[in-house]
Amino acid sequence: MKWTNAKAVLWFSATLCSAAAIALPAGQPVQQPSRGEIIMNNACMSCHEYRTIQTQALDQEGWTKLVNSMIEKGAAVKKDDLPVLVEYLAEQHGPLPEGAGKKIMLEVCTMCHELHRIRETGASREEWDDILVHMINEGAPLSDDDFPVLLNYLARNFRPQ
Repeated sequence: MKWTNAKAVLWFSATLCSAAAIALPAGQPVQQPSRGEIIMNNACMSCHEYRTIQTQALDQEGWTKLVNSMIEKGAAVKKDDLPVLVEYLAEQHGPLPEGAGKKIMLEVCTMCHELHRIRETGASREEWDDILVHMINEGAPLSDDDFPVLLNYLARNFRPQ
């Protein structure tokens, strides 16, 4: 009976160690949220879902106006925190080129991906086509009608540098 318990404890310990080794690769520091992200989480997310913030795609002026209007409505943003928050929002959830496909990208692609990740991906038209097909296979709700519109938008605005 004692040996059975010892085997169970050893198995459980080995499982926990393996999970920790996979979850926390050696030498990779845990990334701490930036000050702007902390301010956003405390001030904006107390009323808004992340998706609402994620799909705005505003520039610094647009974010400044929006955040100031939220402060007037009671958002708890300190005066010194306003520039930090706006800079973070513009960097992470900043402007996109206008055009057919922008709305589709905001509605579909940002369901899983951050805007900065999409903006930083430079791909040829063929590569974007492959990426979109892959995303559809992964469950992206992109309709047949929206596919060419989004493909054209991505290929025109997010090419390799």
